[in-house]
Amino acid sequence: MDRSSADISGKYAKSGNDYNQQDDRVASSMGGRYRHGTVRKWDNSPRNTPEVNKFHHSSGASSSQDLQRRSVNPAQDFNALINQELMESLVRKSDHLGYHYDGRHHGQYASSIKKYTSASKRPLNRAEQVQLIRLLQNFTATRSWNWRSLTTTLHSLTSAGVFTPHKPMDERVKRTQAALLSTLLDAIIFNCNQKPEARDIDARGIANLLWAMAKLVDSGQQCAPELIEAVAVLLPCVHAKKDQFKAQGITNLLWAMAKLVDNGLERTPEFNESVAVLLPLVKAQKDQFSAQGITNLFWAMAKLVENGQEQTRGLKEAVVALLPHVSVQTANFNPKEIANLLWAMAKLVDNGFKQTPDLNEAITGLLPYVNAQKDQFKAQGIANLLWAMAKLVDNGLERTPEFNDAVATLLTHMSTHIDQFTPQQIANLLWAMAKLVDNGLERTTELNEAVAALLPRVNAQKDQFIPQHIANLLWAVAKLVDNGEWTPDLKAAGATLLTHVNAYQANFKPQEIANLLWAMAKLVDNGQEQTPGLKKALAALLPHMNAHKDQFNAQGITKLLWAMAKLMDSGRERVPELNEAVAALLPRVNAQKDQFIPQHIANLLWCIAKLGELVELNEVTSTFESLVYRISDNPQLCQQTILMSLWGVMVCCARLSLASNANKNNVLEKHMEDLFTRLENTCPDNEEDQSIIVMAASWLGRAYPVTPCYPIIMSKRQSDFRNQLQSCIPSLQIEEEKSLNSLPPVDLLLPDHNIVIEVQGPFHYVNGDFSTRNGSTLLKIALLQKAGYEVIEVPFKQIWNRDLIKLCIDQIKTRINIPPQGHDSESFTSGETDEEYFTADEGWEEQGYFTAEEPAEQQPRKPKSKKKKRKKTSNLPPSIMTQKPLSHSRDGVPALNTFCS
Repeated sequence: MDRSSADISGKYAKSGNDYNQQDDRVASSMGGRYRHGTVRKWDNSPRNTPEVNKFHHSSGASSSQDLQRRSVNPAQDFNALINQELMESLVRKSDHLGYHYDGRHHGQYASSIKKYTSASKRPLNRAEQVQLIRLLQNFTATRSWNWRSLTTTLHSLTSAGVFTPHKPMDERVKRTQAALLSTLLDAIIFNCNQKPEARDIDARGIANLLWAMAKLVDSGQQCAPELIEAVAVLLPCVHAKKDQFKAQGITNLLWAMAKLVDNGLERTPEFNESVAVLLPLVKAQKDQFSAQGITNLFWAMAKLVENGQEQTRGLKEAVVALLPHVSVQTANFNPKEIANLLWAMAKLVDNGFKQTPDLNEAITGLLPYVNAQKDQFKAQGIANLLWAMAKLVDNGLERTPEFNDAVATLLTHMSTHIDQFTPQQIANLLWAMAKLVDNGLERTTELNEAVAALLPRVNAQKDQFIPQHIANLLWAVAKLVDNGEWTPDLKAAGATLLTHVNAYQANFKPQEIANLLWAMAKLVDNGQEQTPGLKKALAALLPHMNAHKDQFNAQGITKLLWAMAKLMDSGRERVPELNEAVAALLPRVNAQKDQFIPQHIANLLWCIAKLGELVELNEVTSTFESLVYRISDNPQLCQQTILMSLWGVMVCCARLSLASNANKNNVLEKHMEDLFTRLENTCPDNEEDQSIIVMAASWLGRAYPVTPCYPIIMSKRQSDFRNQLQSCIPSLQIEEEKSLNSLPPVDLLLPDHNIVIEVQGPFHYVNGDFSTRNGSTLLKIALLQKAGYEVIEVPFKQIWNRDLIKLCIDQIKTRINIPPQGHDSESFTSGETDEEYFTADEGWEEQGYFTAEEPAEQQPRKPKSKKKKRKKTSNLPPSIMTQKPLSHSRDGVPALNTFCS
């Protein structure tokens, strides 16, 4: 989330003249070698120079006193640091004293560089670094250097930015950096490995070194083997010197360890032990941490947890101990610290830390300072704050007036920094805004303007987004569309991101795959056409979903099945990969059945039911039996969860009732009755929800006082078929769009014969195959059959085939006991070819005829009250035998509120 959060100042380690190194500290230098081939091997043998073992001052500016006088103070400029005479003096001193040289003068010079950058309030810029590096080609550390010289030098040079890999970087500068760093790390490793350990290793030096190594990695240096080894040999020293660490040292160490892990360092047993040693020290010294220290500690603990650290008792106690001090020092936090604190608290909560009164009080106390210091927040601070506030609300924080004011303030100031946001920050900001809207934030003017300002940046920086950004951004776009309008900028951003989904297909993690598929389904659910870009992205992701099928958690499985149900329900083309993906995921449902929460279960029941005949009946039944009891037995369920579960169970019962050789499942029907009873005395305002309750009442033979107001939609195809049928059988009484038993309207009713005729469009089938009926269709058919009606399903594609429509009308005549007769072929002409028909059908969809979805007006079809009559029609085309309902509404599944930062 925040790879550069919570930098540490150099205040802890006073450098340069404050060290007061002793002259008699001489460390052994035997037996070492450099790890870079560009660095010459040390020659620790005595020089031929007279009095080689004596300490003496060389001439000129090379003495310790002269170096101290030359140390840069705020009034001096950079030129004093790049004095060639000064560097030559250092080299002569090192060469003359050989293995007796303890590195003190090099350490003082390094401190001088740090003093310059501290006075400048910035690290070295690229030009300064190049000039200085040229001078440092002979600045070589040896194993004879004592502990304090090593810690001073590495900490000072790192803090000053000497090792920062600027881009572009001259190859010679890069080699010099690597050589100097190699000699320093080698000497540190050698020093730590001494038996017995070097006497001068102290807590301050350990903290400074680990901080410096973390800063190196964070600034762009690679986690090279020698750096990893240096960290490894320092970790036991943390344990050995644990009683010597003071507040700032504890802060530096935990920050460093969190930053190292965040940049890829393995959490070894020694690493975990060091963290465990430090956390109780936080509690013990809780009163001694400054505002900056508290901020860095919270950031460190949050980062450790994000990277796999368990929320142990020690960690929880450290957090609890620090929270009251956040409230006490509220007025002392600067804007950056406020942003990092709220980010850390949000991250801890997101990983399972409870929102205790102390935590909520600390958050509430910080919010007014967001408004008070609004002009001082930089781009990163704004991004971190909005992300944190979205996460906190998503985990249950109440949206108070203070909270809303802080959000409004940040949204307003976001526009002033619009060109400064990095790709990661753009992704976090759009995710945060989408999540806030998803949790009830109104689409205010400030929000709309902020979204409108950010979206063009998605296209402008499209080549800089990594897979995680793409997943978060597409999720955010889908959420914003789901809670607002399809603006041109949203469409453009969606199209851009779909292209990059295909490009990065192999790099997405399981959670990102789940979010991406969910987002694509949600976009389609809100009117996005299944463009070639979307189809390519879908086809690219599905094989990787299958490859990672064992890595999806319960929430991911739920999102994926919901997405596939939606995509299949709204698609007109067969997508074999979708069928394979569904088949791969379903076994994972039973394997992880104990991990699904009620909302997941309700969504799963809805998804599997919506997929209808695509899923084999025995698998549906076994899955429902393993899940539904956890819904029925749960006393605390929201109405939407009960409604979705009720609809899913009804579809399962419908499939069983329509399968002549299936064992009727009284257990599922008992669950249906239990769920209905919990809704029996409710009267939802939503007509879709009313329709579910009415259908359940009809199935169970129970009364329900409300009759939903169903839309009356008669398609041209339906009317044409009615006219054909009437012309062939003039005496036949035909009613259209009739609602029977308060159920959704049927297309055509033959009241004298208790026959219903359903003209089935593409959205009555899964994947647009005109063969595999979806759950809505099956439920409507079963309900009509249960009410005593025989149902004839006519796939609309058959209406325009002369031979098939003749067979269809003959079938109807047979069922109403009118002998079939020859027909004039002209009676069955439509004047349109199949190709023309499909063009016309596109127009119907625009008029709203084939609106797909939602379990609300779920409509099933296919009742057959008498099995003997079915046998009579067994010789007719299967497409005419199948019966189905028409769903005039959407299947409104609640949004799945999930996200991976």
